[in-house]
Amino acid sequence: MLASVNTLVLAGINALPVKVEVDIHSGLPAFDVVGLASVAIKEARERVRAAVKNSGYEFPNRRITVNLAPADLKKEGSHFDLAIAIGILLASSQLNTSPPDNTYLAGELSLDGTLRPVPGILSMSLKLSQDPAGSIFMVPTANSLEAAVTGGITIIPVTSLKQAGEYLEGDRTITPTATVSLDNLGSQRESHDFAEVRGQETAKRALLTAAAGMHNVLMIGPPGGGKTMLARRFPGILPPMSRDEILETTRIYSVANLLSADQPLILTRPFRSPHKNASSASIIGGGKIPRPGEISLALNGVLFLDEMPEFNRDVLEALRQPLEDRAVTVARAQATYTYPASFCLIASMNPCQCGLLGSDLECRCTPLQVQRYLNRVSGPLLDRMDIHLEVPRIHYEDLTDNSTGLSTAMMREAIVRAREVQAERFNHLPGMLNSKMGPKEIKQFCQLDARADTMMKMAFKHLRMSARAYDRVLKVARTIADLEQSERVQAHHLAEAIQYRSLDRKYWRH
Repeated sequence: MLASVNTLVLAGINALPVKVEVDIHSGLPAFDVVGLASVAIKEARERVRAAVKNSGYEFPNRRITVNLAPADLKKEGSHFDLAIAIGILLASSQLNTSPPDNTYLAGELSLDGTLRPVPGILSMSLKLSQDPAGSIFMVPTANSLEAAVTGGITIIPVTSLKQAGEYLEGDRTITPTATVSLDNLGSQRESHDFAEVRGQETAKRALLTAAAGMHNVLMIGPPGGGKTMLARRFPGILPPMSRDEILETTRIYSVANLLSADQPLILTRPFRSPHKNASSASIIGGGKIPRPGEISLALNGVLFLDEMPEFNRDVLEALRQPLEDRAVTVARAQATYTYPASFCLIASMNPCQCGLLGSDLECRCTPLQVQRYLNRVSGPLLDRMDIHLEVPRIHYEDLTDNSTGLSTAMMREAIVRAREVQAERFNHLPGMLNSKMGPKEIKQFCQLDARADTMMKMAFKHLRMSARAYDRVLKVARTIADLEQSERVQAHHLAEAIQYRSLDRKYWRH
């Protein structure tokens, strides 16, 4: 007898429908799975066999063929277990009611028949929510809240294969999971206050500008100056995430299997700080079975590279394309996957290997050692950093000064106002910020008056800017003007933005 059940498969962060066809016929007992199934799916044969028996059903002692259609699409994951098991019970007439055509099943089976949570449920529910006729999605109870955030579909939470079978037969009533509202759920990341950072008011001002427009920042300074301290407080001044940002970020974490039943949603902006020995695949994304990397896990948040020159050169160079395109494409023989990578890059480094170059302490590095260390950061990557920030050593007077400078609350308030200005300016482009402006938007919104234009011309020639650096200076100047609620970019806004591009000439001497 033939039976078919609907499920889905992940292709990057997207989900595609798959039909599980089960045929049971006479012949020597066998259990074959065809249709470009991965090892994890082929191992499902033993999980399904044990789960069916331990759920009180009889496993057919006949020839079983399971086809995953379309057959030319690579299938990965353990979430096919539930659909395969239900298909076998239908094909063997132990269940008499087939799921409706708009019903989809996903879940991993334990040997005792209980259901375990699986990754990628949010991507699957987002796919099903696009069907205007409405769909029914049967998922493990631990995944039900994650699946219910999209709305537009009916989520049926089940805890076991037996419960799923009884529901399909009409012998059990299961209350669908209520849609989870994301309105006003976003919150700031819990962090220490910027007021605790002493003697770095210039750095705070630069980070304030960076947060207002989501500009990339490179901090240069000796050890102990507070670079890491500043970076770890940066997420605390970012505005709460919107509904779309919560869904977009949670989707990445769902595919990466980093969600838990206690934390089905990512409500605070991510702060990712990979180790300097991390591989290119772990930061950019990829692997034998492609998975999102750190740049995608930092989506709508912050990627912090502490001691950037210590990272592998290939890793740093691989950042260049995602910083421009805000997406990363991983190509494999079977398929090509694209992951979003829109994040704010905060990087820190010493001015030399010992870290004392330019400070009031004696540097022990030779000029050649200094140049070799600095050259680990290439010119093209340096060009993609909007703000170059010098973080000097802290003096005793600064540490013992009890006066409070810019606090997290004060900075966040200014940033929210600047973001409101940008939201009004880009009302036809949801989610647009100054750092994301293209040539068209730069020409429209970053016009300079005669004085500012003369200043820009001199800076472009004296600092030998590239076209990319020119655009980034204008974007930063636009953000500084927004912080002051100024409609036009004025000369002093541009002067501050140009100041943030001067350190590459001081240290790299290009």
